[in-house]
Amino acid sequence: MQNFIGKAIAAASLLAAAFVATPAAADNAAMLTTGMTSQPVGHYEFCKAYPDTCRRNDSVGLVRMTRDSWSTLVEVNSAVNNAIFARTDQDMHGVPELWSYPTVQGDCEDFVLLKQYMLAREGIPASALLITVVRQPNGEGHAVLTVRTDRGDYILDNLDDRVLAWSDTDYQFLKRQSERDAGKWVGIADDRNMLVGSVR
Repeated sequence: MQNFIGKAIAAASLLAAAFVATPAAADNAAMLTTGMTSQPVGHYEFCKAYPDTCRRNDSVGLVRMTRDSWSTLVEVNSAVNNAIFARTDQDMHGVPELWSYPTVQGDCEDFVLLKQYMLAREGIPASALLITVVRQPNGEGHAVLTVRTDRGDYILDNLDDRVLAWSDTDYQFLKRQSERDAGKWVGIADDRNMLVGSVR
């Protein structure tokens, strides 16, 4: 994994340079969360395989948004997006859902897991790196990584090399990991006035 991380970061550095000049210009509000909600089945199974990634956090903290931290977010997002080939779990494993760390190919959850792992190795607290389930405008489900910062919540997405404020995306945010316990999930109160696919 370490060798892969080094190669991925090096390969993405030129591409990321276009985006890392400064952090986002304006602060954005953090997402509002509701009470506890159901844990995705894929994450439940992942937690059984990697229990150390799904434990209660000793402390809850935010990323201080600086030029360096912004650069790290953009570089990791871009590195993983460009190193991993997107494929569905059905195509890779013959099952509808299987969360795993990718090395060559993966689906959206796998991209998120690798970004979460890489950013944690950069010293970002687990409580600030939260797997998040969203609904795309076409109605399909999707997973992204939410990074909690002192300037609001930002999104790392395998469909976009930009790191965007959550409120600047066109997704409907449904639920994410709890910042207090990586094995628990909370609902998201996404009341932005936007057109999204219908939710049933």
